[in-house]
Amino acid sequence: MSKSRKLFTDSKKVTPSGVNSPVRYFDPYPFFTKKANGAYIWDEDNTRYIDFCNAYGALLLGHRRKEILDSVTKQLSKGTLYCTPTASEIELSKLILGNFPSMDKVRLMNTGGEATMTAIRLARGYTKKKKIIKFEGCYHGAHDSVLVKAGSGSAHNGISVSDGGLDEVSKNTLVVEYNNIESLEKTISKNKDIAGVIVEPILANMGLILPEKNFLSDLRKITKENNIPLIFDEVVTGFRVSPGGAQEHFGIRPDITTLAKALSNGFTISAVGGKKEIMNLLSPGGKVYQASTFAGNPISVSAAISSIKTINKMKNKLYSKLERFNLLFSTALDDMATDMKIPHQINFTASMFQIFFTHKPVIDSKTSKKADGKKFQKLFRTLLKEGVFIPPSQFEVVFLSDAHTENDLNKTLDAYHSALKSVKN
Repeated sequence: MSKSRKLFTDSKKVTPSGVNSPVRYFDPYPFFTKKANGAYIWDEDNTRYIDFCNAYGALLLGHRRKEILDSVTKQLSKGTLYCTPTASEIELSKLILGNFPSMDKVRLMNTGGEATMTAIRLARGYTKKKKIIKFEGCYHGAHDSVLVKAGSGSAHNGISVSDGGLDEVSKNTLVVEYNNIESLEKTISKNKDIAGVIVEPILANMGLILPEKNFLSDLRKITKENNIPLIFDEVVTGFRVSPGGAQEHFGIRPDITTLAKALSNGFTISAVGGKKEIMNLLSPGGKVYQASTFAGNPISVSAAISSIKTINKMKNKLYSKLERFNLLFSTALDDMATDMKIPHQINFTASMFQIFFTHKPVIDSKTSKKADGKKFQKLFRTLLKEGVFIPPSQFEVVFLSDAHTENDLNKTLDAYHSALKSVKN
């Protein structure tokens, strides 16, 4: 019996379903990780995998990045948690604001879900209205306001609205189709109580779905015309798409932005930032309450400072390298699947890609769900046998990191070739 199988059996006795997050489970059991370094991850049986999950996008710079570990080690010698303000929090906030000009002020917190929850609360506090518009398939965390027709593990497990969620809360969440401006305009015209619109500018929790031309600019225009705060959930895309996230890439300035994941390259931290007239509503100065014992903890803050400084220092080489790798890889993968006459679509941008087994372009949640999930599971299992780890769900994204080399990509393409053969058969 493998160590992972035994550990999973033990884990199920003490942890619901044996995992601490639904996205980590896959049949018949997930492997348990022993260590990681650079572009690689090892399970408890010492099997090495090339890691293309990268903590669901958090590890833009790869595992155990030296600059970040050095910074954290230095901070560890000074303490782990103070629950008082620190100078490093100001330094980090200035770095974030420097990369995201749409923000006048920023508050640090812990998780992406906490950041989006606070962003929505801010929008409601600012407008004194109740309803939030989200887009089908976008995932903004596991709290009631946004856990409605969401992506990620919620979509993978077929949960449209979570049990235990309050109808009184979810009824104030209006869901429209991603990439469908007409649907948005119609919803806004029928509802005068819209507090905000929240969106993943690049949908990365339904597989990878890109915004169609003018979708984001039209979204910005419509929300401005109707005095509705626009929230960009850049938990995934922040720093990963560009140093200033998707908003820099597309030239759009939202009113509120949420960040997490690549902000600290693997340490627990998130942030919400935006216009000062909105951000100043946060307590204690304002009446929108948000608080956390671990917010701005010096360990994560030191990691985030180092992460942003490293990204900014090498940004020209970093993003061009990842884009070049992704273009080469996605093109080669497309050629292989075409040669094998396997119906497929490949969506890719920056350092993210996903393959869907379907004839039709994948442009929203509905077209994503029509892709052949069973074929994707075959692909995933074969890749794992070949020593390549990607997220186990069709509704996630494959992530490149700076640690990946051309040799890693070539080995991974060989693994995908075998995986596509298994799908064809």
